[in-house]
Amino acid sequence: MTAADGPSAYLDEARELLAAHPVADGHNDLPWALREHVRYDLDRLDIARDQAGKLHTDLGRLRAGGVGAQFWSVYVRSDLAGDRAVSATLEQIDVVDQLLVRYAGDLAPALTADDMEAARAGGRIASLKGAEGGHSINDSLATLRALYALGVRYMTLTHNDNIAWADSATDVPAVGGLSAFGREVVREMNRLGMLVDLSHVAATTMRDALATTEAPVLFSHSSARAVCDHPRNVPDDVLEALPANGGVAMATFVPKFVLPAAMEWTAAADENLRAHGLHPLDTTAEAMRLHAAFEEAHPRPVATVATIADHLDHMREAAGVDHIGIGGDYDGTAFTPEGLEDVSGYPNLIAELLRRGWSRSDLAKLTWGNAVRVLRDAEAVARDVRTRRGPSNATIEQLDGTTA
Repeated sequence: MTAADGPSAYLDEARELLAAHPVADGHNDLPWALREHVRYDLDRLDIARDQAGKLHTDLGRLRAGGVGAQFWSVYVRSDLAGDRAVSATLEQIDVVDQLLVRYAGDLAPALTADDMEAARAGGRIASLKGAEGGHSINDSLATLRALYALGVRYMTLTHNDNIAWADSATDVPAVGGLSAFGREVVREMNRLGMLVDLSHVAATTMRDALATTEAPVLFSHSSARAVCDHPRNVPDDVLEALPANGGVAMATFVPKFVLPAAMEWTAAADENLRAHGLHPLDTTAEAMRLHAAFEEAHPRPVATVATIADHLDHMREAAGVDHIGIGGDYDGTAFTPEGLEDVSGYPNLIAELLRRGWSRSDLAKLTWGNAVRVLRDAEAVARDVRTRRGPSNATIEQLDGTTA
């Protein structure tokens, strides 16, 4: 392949396409990064300024990357439990609301698919909220409804650890998928119009959710298990079930989820952080210093734009082009692929896909159309379900026979 044939030859076309069909990204952890770095002091970490070297995300780089909509993760760590998890989630929601007020010229609040389209038409970045982990509702359907009222439009059923009613991909199986209460959570999300996000969950949980839901599901940041056999990724049988469900799987960029050689290296790097008393998900300056020292002694396998394109090629083959999207997981990972170092890198990925022969219409679905459609479809299901049933007041004790 000559330089003229490489993805750089397609960058102008990629940027032109993104101007019309911007990226609707499924997952960005900027709120948690703001919590960790400056405890939400937005004067100290102003995303109107270039924050390269500190964050993956700022307004200038979102614009350069062709981002037109962003699900901001209101994630809290799964070692926070009970009322602490709920309070921390509310703080995460609050900082997103602060960002929307502070940067109103660039970020538009979005609750619906129509809001996403209106923001795009107005030249602003549609901003939605996604909760990452069912621990955030503390086994309470009323709390789930409160999160929806505060603007949360998807909830990832688990994070890295199991919860009482659902198994995580990265924990020892305990429930066997979804419990009876877990299925009730899915049904209540359907009634609300909140997308059921199946990133992070065990494959058994994915299948149980698909068997329960009346609405399309989402994978906000997961790639293909057939390409990289990490439990965080989506097995082919689940990808192949998405057309019947109407759901969307959004490929993530996290190297340890997309590059087999990075899996073992990351496990060792995480253990190095633990040895220094830090959490593996820590992206503070001290954690990054330790990572850099570890990497100098143990060179890191590097994912590239082509790595992500390989996943998207496979996901398109397995699920169909109407059922895939992009969920970078920026500011939620210590490392990013070469060419996708931060949110300005999306044109490089689109250029690589153009080089591989993806059509403009297929790319428009990948970047924008599928994300808008899956939210619109969930809204339509909710309108129908609400004609048939009201809010559920079921408890985990009633349905699972356990103590919350």
